[in-house]
Amino acid sequence: MTFSTKIAFLGIGLMGGPMVRCLLRAGYSVTIWNRTHSKAQLLRAAGAQPAISIAQAVNGADVVISMLEAGPIVAQVLQDALPALRPGAVWIDMSSTRQSEAQQFHAILQAAGHAFVDAPVSGGVGGAQAGTLAIMAGASAGDYARVEAILAAMGSPTLVGPPGSGQVAKLCNQLIVGATLNIVAEALLLAQAAGADAAAVRAAIRGGFAESKILEVHGQRMLERNFVAGGQVKSQIKDMHNILAAAEAAHVTLPVTQLVTQRYETLAATHPTADHAAALLALEALNPDQRLGSGPDQLS
Repeated sequence: MTFSTKIAFLGIGLMGGPMVRCLLRAGYSVTIWNRTHSKAQLLRAAGAQPAISIAQAVNGADVVISMLEAGPIVAQVLQDALPALRPGAVWIDMSSTRQSEAQQFHAILQAAGHAFVDAPVSGGVGGAQAGTLAIMAGASAGDYARVEAILAAMGSPTLVGPPGSGQVAKLCNQLIVGATLNIVAEALLLAQAAGADAAAVRAAIRGGFAESKILEVHGQRMLERNFVAGGQVKSQIKDMHNILAAAEAAHVTLPVTQLVTQRYETLAATHPTADHAAALLALEALNPDQRLGSGPDQLS
């Protein structure tokens, strides 16, 4: 597909907004829709064309990209859009859904003469703004080739298998992220409780086998007690539940993931919109005499 390709982008949230800006910077024509219309209007100055309805947004689009909260919302938006899709349109769902939902979307679109790519992302708001998202695509080789350049405008895409496989890759990513966040919190709290300088311990172990993006970014967030949302607790819990559903479907047991899910569920009632680095807060609740650092909690 070329820069004359018309794109409809559905869902202008924390991630969708900067992703649209990347597409505009790459020279694509983008029509946008959001349930809260005022959010879409904010991107008019950047060159996007806000649409009042889903049907208006997708009318004439060669490619439709959805970046929505969860599978059931994607399903509803897809049904609303389906009558207005041009023949042979490609739908790229970049939301995080269940594998079974992605496979269902593929079946619905294929039956109607359209193509489907599930392409969830990792990298957070920072990655979306910088255009450096890790993009995990599930599609046929032919359908992926049609949209690879569009995906590359937002990050680094990789074809990981047939439709539904993108969601599997994202779940594997979130499994590692969720578990590592909890382990980093435990390491830093242990360092301080045992009498070491937690910030110095983090610096000392970086570059060794314990190094990770989580230790780099979220380890610093924990030391600063900065829990202003990038990836939210409620989103992490949704991902953890989807991981366990995929594990059940694949007939595998993931004991550590089950425990990590429980740790996030303890945060759901009190800090659902905090950054998922708030795993530290759940850990501190188990250790009421311990608190990492001395600064106030930043939650908004």
